Amino acid sequence: MSNTKGHPKGLYLLFVTEMAERFSYYGMRALFVLYLVAAFFNNENASQIYGSYTGLVYLTPLLGGYIADRYWGNRRSIIAGGIMMAIGQFLMFASACFVKQAVFQENAPIDASVDNSFSLSLMFLGLFFLIFGNGFFKPNISTMVGDLYEKTDSRKDSAFTIFYMGINVGAFIAPLICGSLGDGNWTNPGNFKWGFFCAGVAMLLSVAVFWAFKDKYLKTPEGLHIGLPPKDSELRHAKDELAHQEAVAHHQEKEDVKNSPVRLWGCIIGAIALFWFFSIGSESFNDYISAAIYSISLALPVFIITDRGLTFDEKCRIGVIYIIAIFVIFFWSAFEQAGSSLTLFAEKQVDRSLGDWTMPTTWFQSINPIVVVCFAPIMAMLWQFLGKRKLEPFSPAKQAIGLMLLAIGYIVIAVATSGVEGDAKVSMWWLFALYFIHTIGELSLSPIGLSMVNKLSPARLASLLMGVWFMSNAASNILAGRLATLLPGSEGQAKSFLGFEITNLTEFFTLFAVMAGVASVLLFALCPLLKKMMKGVQ
Repeated sequence: MSNTKGHPKGLYLLFVTEMAERFSYYGMRALFVLYLVAAFFNNENASQIYGSYTGLVYLTPLLGGYIADRYWGNRRSIIAGGIMMAIGQFLMFASACFVKQAVFQENAPIDASVDNSFSLSLMFLGLFFLIFGNGFFKPNISTMVGDLYEKTDSRKDSAFTIFYMGINVGAFIAPLICGSLGDGNWTNPGNFKWGFFCAGVAMLLSVAVFWAFKDKYLKTPEGLHIGLPPKDSELRHAKDELAHQEAVAHHQEKEDVKNSPVRLWGCIIGAIALFWFFSIGSESFNDYISAAIYSISLALPVFIITDRGLTFDEKCRIGVIYIIAIFVIFFWSAFEQAGSSLTLFAEKQVDRSLGDWTMPTTWFQSINPIVVVCFAPIMAMLWQFLGKRKLEPFSPAKQAIGLMLLAIGYIVIAVATSGVEGDAKVSMWWLFALYFIHTIGELSLSPIGLSMVNKLSPARLASLLMGVWFMSNAASNILAGRLATLLPGSEGQAKSFLGFEITNLTEFFTLFAVMAGVASVLLFALCPLLKKMMKGVQ
């Protein structure tokens, strides 16, 4: 039953916790590609490393979700993940402390006489902690948002939109503060260190806030604590569907004895075979990371859906999550150009001057979150307004709208760059327009997707399926890194993609417009089928 009162205080605790964590993530993200290019790699290698990092960041929530569901619970996972991410940020700080000056040349190797191997090792160690820490943190805090409400509570979409604002408050402030503190340049990359340090401090604050208030505010409407380990969980045993869940769990335990080893080993062998297939022609470590993510992204959903403890309706609803996740890959692979190709585009070919002042490149990454903060309440009110009149699109249709807006944003920037060659620059206002349109599209897709996964997931698989949802982001970011390498350099050298030659910025941006537009049309066409598969869940 739906509660029409205000949101629980626990939502705002999760809001603040996620805000500080996202400050940490986006502060580091704003500097990462620029730091890589300034100290270690050329544009193409930096973009691929960025894609591998962000891909793994969204893959490890599978592990974190599984451990939380089976052993630790959400709370312990969030605290462990936060501590790991703080360690990772401080290792990035240490990397920048020891980095030496290098001579930057576009799309050329860094000066071989400069030995930054120690700093590079520290950086990769820091990335390791950031990747696995995020895996424990991200799926579990998102799951807890949904657990604050009854299963059928109509406030869930609104709650996830508010939570999404917390993400973006942190993401808005981070590039401004970390970007300014870490104001590095091509001749002195060591300046980046204070931006990384600030990100580490924010992560510690996130853990401290969560630790201090978790017991007081993280409760259901009935006052039951959420996020506890499975053996201690009050919530799991208080659900209205308790009898059904216990029957399913008992049946599942018996089936697991007989079938889990077969299912598990079948999926492991399948994942290995897929890894071998995707690894054909691999030439670098990044290629093998990509192959691993793609193979797991296919094998794990099969393992979950073949669980004999699932009912037919549960399988249908999980199937909706899988289908939408495929379309989400197209969205994020284009959207996440913000951290790689669009950052390099802003640095090299956007006129960032306002009078005598030049806007830092990192500040462009604050446009998206400030638009989210300003327009998320408007979007939430729009959905409520349409809902009262029975005109509100259901979740997959909203996500198709998001894809179409993404395509429109790339059409805008493709028009802006038409005829731009060499070192010519475009007005920064075109880039502002792209980020604005993309953000409205994001608001139609991302928070709605989080809410949808929570509503469609069986309670015992909630965190794991949230991990599967984020796994689509992992595949997206790997693909985004590969697509970012197609960004034309100032030398105008042609680059090939699926038989097409990309020789200029207009062709590069048109590629993303076409990809997102086609995906949007296909998702709209599938909406009637998906509505049936959701079995009454809106």
